[in-house]
Amino acid sequence: METKVFINFAVKDLQKSIEFFTKVGYTFNKGFTDESGTCMIISEHIYAMLLTEPRFKDFTSREITDTTKAIEVMNAFSCDSRQAVDDIFNRGIEAGGKESAPTQDHGFMYAREFQDLDGHVWSYFWMDPAAIPQN
Repeated sequence: METKVFINFAVKDLQKSIEFFTKVGYTFNKGFTDESGTCMIISEHIYAMLLTEPRFKDFTSREITDTTKAIEVMNAFSCDSRQAVDDIFNRGIEAGGKESAPTQDHGFMYAREFQDLDGHVWSYFWMDPAAIPQN
């Protein structure tokens, strides 16, 4: 069985988060969606579980990070091109996200990031395949 990745996010308003990420370009598995959470499809093997804060707390005894004061994780996803990075970043901003860092352009690598409605950081990058060292 291939490993699949499920990243869990606490969200304040599930419906607003679904609307936001739909505008960004993601789809959802309706079989894993109810009033307390949804399964957002990032790729064939990567999923984001958007869970209301009460549902998220069912899985931990620890406090949920206040994203206005701290960052709990930076989620970075590769894209096929610089244009793809710009496209998803622009959709995130147009949907109501906030740019969370200046664009990084190192020639061989290009990255942009935004915060979603709950302050989670979504970073998208492209790296020139020729710049990746071969073993």
